[in-house]
Amino acid sequence: MRDKAIKILGAVSVAVSVFMASGWSFFKMTVRCKEQKRLIKKKWFQLSHIKVNHPRHKFEKEYEDGKAWCMQQNMQDCYLSSRDGLMLHAYYLPARNAKRFVLLSHGYKGSGFGDFAYTSRFLHENHCNLLFIDQRCCGASKGEYITFGAMEQYDIKKWAYFISKRNYKKLPIYLYGESMGAASVLMASGNKLPDEVRGLISDCGFRSMKGQVQDMAANWFHLHWVGLLLFRLDLFCRILAGFRMKDADTTRALERNKRPILFFHGAEDTYVDQRNSRLCKSRGI
Repeated sequence: MRDKAIKILGAVSVAVSVFMASGWSFFKMTVRCKEQKRLIKKKWFQLSHIKVNHPRHKFEKEYEDGKAWCMQQNMQDCYLSSRDGLMLHAYYLPARNAKRFVLLSHGYKGSGFGDFAYTSRFLHENHCNLLFIDQRCCGASKGEYITFGAMEQYDIKKWAYFISKRNYKKLPIYLYGESMGAASVLMASGNKLPDEVRGLISDCGFRSMKGQVQDMAANWFHLHWVGLLLFRLDLFCRILAGFRMKDADTTRALERNKRPILFFHGAEDTYVDQRNSRLCKSRGI
């Protein structure tokens, strides 16, 4: 009887280990990003969805010219500490005769100079002081986990107050995000922000982490039943990364937000379904 119980326990342990191992692999791929700051290995393949949605797709020259312009500017390094103790970094580029501040919030595993390479010069030449933030775990910012807006929203809030404290002329501040950066900006709108924050810009943002993972599983890998995968992902997010998937959701924030939001979303976006922006826009904006 004892031997039978040991065998059953062993079989259950193996089954649980296999079950959790697959969840760990997905968590490591999507949320954990510590390896990103090491030497990047050669990619043997890349999903077409990612290629199509890269800023340089069909606009290689404009993208490279914009990125080169960013790299040539004499920008100031800025730092602050996140509410969970991470050192966060941003680049600040003041403009002559500035009329406004624009905080630039890049997308998933992106960078300010890459995601905003094609718009930052236009904004700067139109009298915008620019703050290119490095999201946690990206660029020169510290961190081990990407939280899809759950924690990034509070980082954006702190950067908004960082600008406000140095905004002696009380110029209007705008929060401009792309993809995950847009979702983070939308989530931040539900928090108390400086009075100078006059509006937000959401470029192809998603509505929630859960919805985005479900869409990617269905559209990219044709997996329509991912409940158990989401359960495991959420479990690892709670235990290791300190957030819940439901924390990365724009719904409640948009119900509380009173500031105008400019939404735009490409009809051919295969990374974030454009219905996300339509749903966000319908939330009493």
